[in-house]
Amino acid sequence: MKKIHFSLLAAIVMVSNVVSAQAVDQGKKFLYYQRYKSARETFEKVLASNPNDINAVYWLGQAMLQAPSDLRDSVGAKALYQKALQTNGSAPLLLAGIGNIELREGKETDARQHFETAFSLSKGKDIAVLNAIGQANADFDIKAGDPAYGIEKLNLATQIKGFNNPETYIIMGDAYRKLIDGGNAVQSYQKALTLDPKYAAAKYKIGKVYLTQNNKEYFLSAFEDAIQLDPSYAPAYYELYYYWYFHGDVDKSITYFDKYLAVTDPKPSDDYDKIGNLYAAKKYPETIAASQQKIATLGDKADPRYYKLIAYAYNDQGDSANAKKYLDQYFTKQKPEGYVTRDYSFYAQVLSKFPGNDSLVSVNYQTAIDKDTVVENKVAFAKEASDVAKKSGNKVASAKWQGVLYNLKKNPSNTDLYNWGISNYQAGLYKTSDSIFCGIYESKYPTEIFGFLWCARSKRAEDDSTGSQGLAVDAYEKLAAFARSSPDSAKYKSQILDSYFYLAGYSNDVKKDKAAALSYLNKILEVDPTNATALQYISILNRPAKQPAQKPKTGKSS
Repeated sequence: MKKIHFSLLAAIVMVSNVVSAQAVDQGKKFLYYQRYKSARETFEKVLASNPNDINAVYWLGQAMLQAPSDLRDSVGAKALYQKALQTNGSAPLLLAGIGNIELREGKETDARQHFETAFSLSKGKDIAVLNAIGQANADFDIKAGDPAYGIEKLNLATQIKGFNNPETYIIMGDAYRKLIDGGNAVQSYQKALTLDPKYAAAKYKIGKVYLTQNNKEYFLSAFEDAIQLDPSYAPAYYELYYYWYFHGDVDKSITYFDKYLAVTDPKPSDDYDKIGNLYAAKKYPETIAASQQKIATLGDKADPRYYKLIAYAYNDQGDSANAKKYLDQYFTKQKPEGYVTRDYSFYAQVLSKFPGNDSLVSVNYQTAIDKDTVVENKVAFAKEASDVAKKSGNKVASAKWQGVLYNLKKNPSNTDLYNWGISNYQAGLYKTSDSIFCGIYESKYPTEIFGFLWCARSKRAEDDSTGSQGLAVDAYEKLAAFARSSPDSAKYKSQILDSYFYLAGYSNDVKKDKAAALSYLNKILEVDPTNATALQYISILNRPAKQPAQKPKTGKSS
């Protein structure tokens, strides 16, 4: 009878463990779909029936940590892991979990010790533990950590006999992305697809790589492929919604948003996105009213982005004063991790419409450039900053941003270099325009006239009004020589004449060298034989010098 009772008890425990494991797997699946609320509820139910389920503890902590900022609970996750470690201090998965927390707190040495202890206790043979270590070091929300270290552990996981875990390669791809190694990231995600061809997260992550490269053709198709592989994969719908929201197709944007809502957990940010769709449809009064209603109802708990949305709506209606008013509030209420780089550029645009904000405008554009990871976006911000400065009459600032723009581009063109140089010339920064045109343009584009021309003009502007220092003499000699020897010399006639007139004037007026002056005037006649001005000056210079008047002779009268 006792044996039967024992067997029955063992069977009940076994069934309970199986049910618990299935529930944990279901929670992990919710987490895969980024359904954080459902994931948390599932893990919490498991722990309600079995508080010592280490897998459920670890994954509940991950659901708290990986959630977006409005749902994230780092404090709760830390308390959860610390409590569990009091009774399960040698559980490798929990040690990896507390290491994740320590990385978030900047305690890299403590985290590494816990990772190594977890690795040692599991003998380096537990894929879940190796994935947990890799995940902590690959997390984009954690500034600390060592992605290369994470990749090392993940590679060990792939060598375990019977390995068949696509998640390992997904985490490895994330680690490479954190290292800004897009090539290896894509390869890792593709390896996940070889293990599970329906693994939509892999296609989605490939799309995220191409999104950072601004490769529209590739990232849009990757997101579309992800939802073809798995129509329940919500993150891909959201990326497509977000792209079309900012690229002018309101109907397509709303279609993807509705599909996203159908396969995701309800959350506070959904209400914001719904009101955002009103803005995308240019329903500005409705956008403002709905956002203000949310602020009035939720108070301090309202998403700070409502203030930004109101600012956009006012700005698009030409109401800069109210746009600034609400943006000022947004920047006092938003958390540091809640900003996107466009926030700073938009704030700079609005601030530029009010006098006395030049410094703040510059700071915000620089912040946008520094924080954005896409080179094309950085370039766009720099160009916008230059245009805004130029429009407000701040030529010096415009010239500065043209320099930033030029240096941001991987392969800047001759037009980029010209714009940088000419903006400095127009701002009266002649020494800088001199260094650009004489020092860079002439040598980089020796077959173009612009370097020689603006080098000469910059040096001439550096001199005094009479050109007494002769700063531009050599530059005008080079300009004239280039223009006369060019196949397009006829087109450059005015530049040739201007060069020789400058050199003739300097020779005669400053150097007092009439012969040199006549030489340059005669060069003008070689190019333009009937040039009246040159002929007049030659005539004047060739006149004989006036003799001094003789004094009348005086004699004595006889």
